[in-house]
Amino acid sequence: MLSINTNLGAMIALQQLNATNKSLERTQLNITTGLKVNGPKDDASTYAIAQNMRGDIAGMQAVKTAIAAGESTVNVAIDAGKAISDLLIEMKAKVVQANQAGLDSVSRTALHNDFVALRDQIATIAATAEFNGTNLIGESAVNMSVLSTVDGSNIAVSAQKMDISTLGIASLSLNTSATAATALTSIDTALVKVNERLAALGSAGKRLEIQGDFTVKLMDILKAGVGNLVDADMAKESANLTALQAKQQLGIQALSIANASPQNILALFQ
Repeated sequence: MLSINTNLGAMIALQQLNATNKSLERTQLNITTGLKVNGPKDDASTYAIAQNMRGDIAGMQAVKTAIAAGESTVNVAIDAGKAISDLLIEMKAKVVQANQAGLDSVSRTALHNDFVALRDQIATIAATAEFNGTNLIGESAVNMSVLSTVDGSNIAVSAQKMDISTLGIASLSLNTSATAATALTSIDTALVKVNERLAALGSAGKRLEIQGDFTVKLMDILKAGVGNLVDADMAKESANLTALQAKQQLGIQALSIANASPQNILALFQ
């Protein structure tokens, strides 16, 4: 039946054109954002899974930051400890020189002054070996806990005091042969103690480094997983965009043809 009140062909063409326009808008959004799942309306379950994974990634980023800060603190302590160890070796050389027989008073005084200067440098290094307010080798050093997982687990780093009082070298003197002999024993003991504590710091630093590397790898895996879930295939979207644009033009043509059909009714009355 021909009717001027109802144009079924135009209604169908308009429905198809509207559907094509919606698909085209969605494809353009996917291309703009690079995502095939932009919100829960696109794919509710996938969006929820991706958001949970993004939350895990954010938590791991915080862990990574904490581990990096912990590593820096330990590295500062290690570098300071190495400097202290080197200074103790220099101090030992001064002590050995002071223990030689027949040493004149001027030379002994010079050696003592050098010895004291080296000890003062150790005190300065131990007091200033600090990162972000934490000192692991100073006189008031305390143990440190470093966040290592998103569930709140920590890596404990024990303080390794290397100040002159802890090392037992605060009151050593080379002014006499007797005090020089005592100093040699104390310096040897201090050197062994510092190297043992350096080894402990090195072990803690290595553990932090391993955990930090693992955290970065785990973050990369999660990011790849999120990408597999929500990232758009740009080649596919490009092809789809071209097809939808052609379909849109055809839809416009179809609607134009359908809208012209009532004109054909006029021919019946001519």
